Amino acid sequence: MSEEQVGTAPARAAARRPELDAIRTLVVVGLVFFHSSLVFDERDDYYIKNADTTEVTTVLSGLAVVWAMPILFLIAGFGARHSLRRRGPGGFAVERLLRLGVPLLFALVALLPVPPWLRLKAADPGYHESYWQYLPRFFEVRFDASEFPFVVQGEQFETGHLWFVVMLLAWALLLAAAARLLPRRLLLCDRLGAVTGRRGLVLLLPALPLALITALDGMEEGYAGWSRWAYLLFFLYGVVLADDDRFREAMRRDAVLGAVAGAVLMAAGMPLFFVVAEGGGDPLTDLTGRAVLMRTLYGMTGWCFVVAILGLLDRRARRRPNTAPGLGRRVYLYLALGALPIYVLHQPIVVAVAYHVVSWHAPIAVKYLTLVTIALALTVAAYELLVRRTRPTRFLFGVREPAVEHPTTTEPPGE
Repeated sequence: MSEEQVGTAPARAAARRPELDAIRTLVVVGLVFFHSSLVFDERDDYYIKNADTTEVTTVLSGLAVVWAMPILFLIAGFGARHSLRRRGPGGFAVERLLRLGVPLLFALVALLPVPPWLRLKAADPGYHESYWQYLPRFFEVRFDASEFPFVVQGEQFETGHLWFVVMLLAWALLLAAAARLLPRRLLLCDRLGAVTGRRGLVLLLPALPLALITALDGMEEGYAGWSRWAYLLFFLYGVVLADDDRFREAMRRDAVLGAVAGAVLMAAGMPLFFVVAEGGGDPLTDLTGRAVLMRTLYGMTGWCFVVAILGLLDRRARRRPNTAPGLGRRVYLYLALGALPIYVLHQPIVVAVAYHVVSWHAPIAVKYLTLVTIALALTVAAYELLVRRTRPTRFLFGVREPAVEHPTTTEPPGE
């Protein structure tokens, strides 16, 4: 398939985007801190819960979830667009099945049953079913197309934190099918690009569909507070934005405006969350006026923060295009190359460590810092000792072969 068949923008080589590597790595490593905080969160129903909980983690988590996973899907859309151009729809689909599907299947068998089994043990001191006795029950599944893309369901079965990989794989395969079936040349991207010349429109126009989906479809707590269809929209935004430098320039220009708008919208929306919750309602799904308004503001906030973060990081990258390869740079590159396996490994390790830490007689702050420190060290150690040392394990965790010195900055975890 020619490039005109795949996309709409003039042909050009993908420029390095080091800021995309930076934010992707920050989010993936930050998930250790985020999931550790849920152990102590007053509202979240995490696998392991500390006896004492706090609302502080709810507020701090809210500051992160509003932009963190959306920006990963947007970056994944960037990478998908460039991969699609290089490989064509068929090659792109095969590559995604290998890079994302293989780690997903391996983790489903080897890792994902651990957290729900530990949940049962932590919730009931009288529960004595061994892991190997529990395992067959985890795989008692049924097919349910209504839950797409999570079409495999079960009483114990779950994809856990790999919901991100399930969605990303599904959206990538849909994109491959669309690239095969859509007309040879589309003008939509060119028309969208024309609006970037006016200040604020790159904030307003993409935010409106997100606000509509979030307000009416609701927010899914199990998927970091966003609807699965909102994530599809972020992914498609990345596909569209990847090929037109006008969007990138508009994001740099409107980055400060996005940060200010996002802060104002969050300041207005977050109190509504607590008002609805304290009134006995569910701010994530209720169709009351306050809940719908809160979700509308949330959808717009997320896009504003995404524009702000990408735009400000892009400004910094343009001012400092060459960074000396010091110790910090080497650590960053090491983590960036291991983004997908670190993502796959971290939550079972967090849950396993939390299972022991919550039994200690210590303040929340001490338990949290201990949990984060141990879980992060074990996750990196598992990546180093169990994943990256051999070719078969690198394949099972989606690590690119052959190993390269620098990550491919326009590609998402697993690409």
